[in-house]
Amino acid sequence: MMNRWMQVAYNEAVEGILANDGGPFGAVIVKDDEIIASGHNMVLHSNDPTAHAEMNVIRDASLKLKTFDLSECELYTSCMPCPMCLGAIYWARIAVVYYGATEHDAARGGFDDHRIYEMIRGQNHDLALNQIDYEATARLFDLWLEKEDRQLY
Repeated sequence: MMNRWMQVAYNEAVEGILANDGGPFGAVIVKDDEIIASGHNMVLHSNDPTAHAEMNVIRDASLKLKTFDLSECELYTSCMPCPMCLGAIYWARIAVVYYGATEHDAARGGFDDHRIYEMIRGQNHDLALNQIDYEATARLFDLWLEKEDRQLY
């Protein structure tokens, strides 16, 4: 028998597959044993490469809870999150993630993140990443630090 929250993520993934919304990925965010947001991959539907299931539910949960701090929430996702989604999970401060399928299963389905992991490790730099205008852009952080009403992450 499947975990009840993983079942929600699974059902979302199936819904997305059948609707041709995107890849076979579903996710749900839970807080205090209640669903805050659930959704699936919407990349094909929206033509937005960031519309992964995890990104969608993080956005929805943040809007519903009116906060970017989701540290009191848990994320259930049908597959190991990709590097982009892991970054969003980190920035949302979600401390607990439950996932089903692995990144190897995702690669088998055509969703292969190995190139990104290689780049993180300093290998396979096929992205032209060039720094420009350092002095001006670094001063933005001085402006930020001078702001008395800034909110920290």
